[in-house]
Amino acid sequence: MNKTFFGHPFGLSTLFFTEMWERFSFYGMRAILILFMTTDKVQEGLGLDTETAGAAYGLYTASVYLLSLPGGWVADNIIGQRKAIWYGGILIMIGHAILAIPAGTTVFFLGLAFVALGTGFLKPNISSIVGSLYGDDKGARRDAGFSIFYMAINLGSFFGQIFVPILASYNWHMGFGLAAVGMFFGLVYFRKTENESFGEIGLPPKKEKSVSAKSVNPIFKYGIPALLIATLVGLQTTGTVNLTSIIGVAEAMKYVIVLIALFYFAYVLLAGGLEGPDIKKVLVIVLLFIGGATFWSGFEQAGSALNLFARDFTERNILGWLMPAGVLQSANSFFIIIFAPIVGAMWVWLAKRNLNPRTPVKFGLGLILLGIGFLFMVSAAQIATSGMKAGMFMLILTYFFHSIGELFVSPVGLSNMTKLSPPQYTGQMMGLWFVATALGNLIAGTFGGHFDPSNVQQMPELFMTFVKLPVGVGLIFLAFSPIVRRWMGEIH
Repeated sequence: MNKTFFGHPFGLSTLFFTEMWERFSFYGMRAILILFMTTDKVQEGLGLDTETAGAAYGLYTASVYLLSLPGGWVADNIIGQRKAIWYGGILIMIGHAILAIPAGTTVFFLGLAFVALGTGFLKPNISSIVGSLYGDDKGARRDAGFSIFYMAINLGSFFGQIFVPILASYNWHMGFGLAAVGMFFGLVYFRKTENESFGEIGLPPKKEKSVSAKSVNPIFKYGIPALLIATLVGLQTTGTVNLTSIIGVAEAMKYVIVLIALFYFAYVLLAGGLEGPDIKKVLVIVLLFIGGATFWSGFEQAGSALNLFARDFTERNILGWLMPAGVLQSANSFFIIIFAPIVGAMWVWLAKRNLNPRTPVKFGLGLILLGIGFLFMVSAAQIATSGMKAGMFMLILTYFFHSIGELFVSPVGLSNMTKLSPPQYTGQMMGLWFVATALGNLIAGTFGGHFDPSNVQQMPELFMTFVKLPVGVGLIFLAFSPIVRRWMGEIH
C-alpha cells in the first residue's frame, strides 16, 4: 500500500516538516529583528533609529522574496527543485549562525544576506513541488493540500515566535542561534526522506532541456540589468532617492521591484510563445500579483509597526511576567493552525456542491478581512494617544482577522500559481508570487519606519491607511470577479 499523509501524497509530509523547521527559523528571527535593530547599544542592540531600522527590515524581508525569482529560474533550468531546497537550507543555516556572532553591524547584515539568498532558493521551489505532487488534479484537493502545507508554515512560525523571542530576552544572539538549529533539523528531515517521497519529481532538468549561462536569453542577461541601472541612476540624479543611505536604497527598491515585475510579465506575455488561453491565465497571475502585494503590505506590519506598537504601547504584563513583544506575533500562527484545516475542508465541502468561490472572490474577501483587522489597531492607537497602554486583546483581534484573511489569500495564491502557470514557467511564476510578497514586505518595512514612538498622535491615521487600501482593492476584486473567472477557464 502506498503511504499517504492525511489522505494526500506522502511527499507532502517531507515538504511539511522541512517547511515547518525553515519557518521556525525565519519567523523566530523576524520576531526579534526590528526590536534588536532599534535597541540601543548599551542593551547590546544595533542602536539604529526607527526609520533606518524600518528601511533595513524592509530591504531584508523584500530581498528574501525577491530572490525567489532567480531561485525559481535556476531550479527550472539548471539544478532542479530538490537541490535548490537543499542548498537554500544550508545557506539559511549559515546565515542564522552568523547572526549568532556578536560582532557588530557589518557581520549582522552579512548574516541577513545569507538568509535572504538561501530563502530565495528554498521558498519558491518547495511550494512548486507541493503542486507537482498532485499532477493534473487542479481542483479543490490541491487547494486542500496547500492548506495542510500552510499549517506547516504556521506550526513552525508559532513555536519560533515563542521560543526565539524568549531566549533573545536573555541574550539576543542566543535567539538568532536557535533559529540556525531549527533550519538544521529541517535539512536533516529533508535529506532523510526525499528519495522515498518524490521519485522523479524535482530532479534536475534533462540535458537537452537544461541551459547554461551562455544560453540565457539576452533580454534577461543584459536588458534587465541595464534597465535597473538606468532606473537607479535616474532616481539618484533627479533627487528622488538618496542611494547613499539605507532609507534611500529601500525607497529605490520599490521602483526596482515594480520594474522587474512589469518587465518580466511583459516578456512572458509578448515573447513567451504562449497561446490565447495561457495568455489570459498569465493576466490573472498579474492581477493576483497586485492583490498579493497589497495584502502583504498590510499583513507584514506584524514584524514592523505592530511589533513596535507591542513593545512600546501594549500592556504585556501577565502575573508579573513581562511577555517579550515578539511573542505576540505567534497569535497569527496559532489562528492559522486552528483554522487552516477548517478552511481547507470548507473549500472541499463547497466544491462538492458547486459552491466553492472562485479565486478572485477569495482574494477580495481576504483583503477586506485584512482591513477590518486594522480597525482594531486604529482603536488601540487612539487608546495610546490618551496616554494609556492598549490591552493585548486589541492586537490579538487584529491578528485573528489578518489570519483568516491570510487563509483566503496565501494558500489559494500558492495553489493558483501552480495551476495557472504555463508548464515551462511554473518555478518562475511561483517566484513572481514571492516578488509580490517582496514588494509588500518592503512597503511594510518603510511604513514601519514612519512609526514614531515619540509622535503618538500620528498613529491612528497611519493604521487607518491600511483599513482603506486593502478594503478598496478587495472590493475591486469582487466587482471584476466575473471577468477574471472567464479568463481562468476551467481553473478554480
